[in-house]
Amino acid sequence: MRSIGLAGPRHRRGSSLHRGTVSVLALVGVCLLSLVATRTASGEPAAGTVDTGFAIPFAGAPGYEHLAPTQVTSPGQLNRPLGQQAADEIAGQVGLTRADALSEQQYRDLITGGGVGGSREAAEVIDACARILTNTNGRPLYSDVDGNPTPSVLASYGLYVNTSGLLESPANADAPTRQVNSLIAPGGFVGTWLRNNGAARTLIALYRSAYTVQAVYGFASQQISGAAQLVTNTKGSVSSDVGMSMAPPLWIVNFALLYILQPSLAAAMPAHWAPIPSAVADAVRSSPTGQVPFSDYASYFQ
Repeated sequence: MRSIGLAGPRHRRGSSLHRGTVSVLALVGVCLLSLVATRTASGEPAAGTVDTGFAIPFAGAPGYEHLAPTQVTSPGQLNRPLGQQAADEIAGQVGLTRADALSEQQYRDLITGGGVGGSREAAEVIDACARILTNTNGRPLYSDVDGNPTPSVLASYGLYVNTSGLLESPANADAPTRQVNSLIAPGGFVGTWLRNNGAARTLIALYRSAYTVQAVYGFASQQISGAAQLVTNTKGSVSSDVGMSMAPPLWIVNFALLYILQPSLAAAMPAHWAPIPSAVADAVRSSPTGQVPFSDYASYFQ
């Protein structure tokens, strides 16, 4: 599976880029509704719903919930990527095709700060987002943990370790996947760059897909989830927690965004979600910042 990279430093905490007030790419979808309210998503919801254990709004739009990751049932499913065939099938059901994605040259220009009006700083944030959301087997993130560069693979849990060694949800206020909102909001850097570089068709395809309706549920989910940005799943009498990025609406929103960048990125997203160990979830919820030192909890993920 290909990874995307930049010939320069990774995104760091304290970036001068504006930090949004909602997370993981959802705000743009809500804002876009005013632009596409008269459009119907090309990917129509399938008839019927499934009981995934997520409640509204965390379940997302009825009819699309079955497309999101299911809970792991065996160790081999943990942090396993979707694969390209599954990604293409899901894309078709949310209203996207490979033809809607950026060309190889457009993609390379965007993630290296090139093209008309390119920005290296914006490219670093976009790159960091893609790395976090595809932190599956074979795609570890490296962080400074007690002074040592330490790899971690945690995508199925809806968690990641930031560059400073703190464990958090990708929806945390500190995360690049939250800071990116100002770049992808209507009128922001990404939309302007796409229009100026011959990719307006990609924007139109995104707006017409299931992305727009799912973003509304994602926005609502994040607004009621506090600093921790965790989601409770309940099936029968069993309840567990998972990071916000694995809740159906946010997962589908992020899937659509990665798919239009490059289908192989969406293929690297996690195929299944896993319950966060209860001691870890309790610690994250108890933290005023929604962050805990990874070194204190790494053993729970071994």
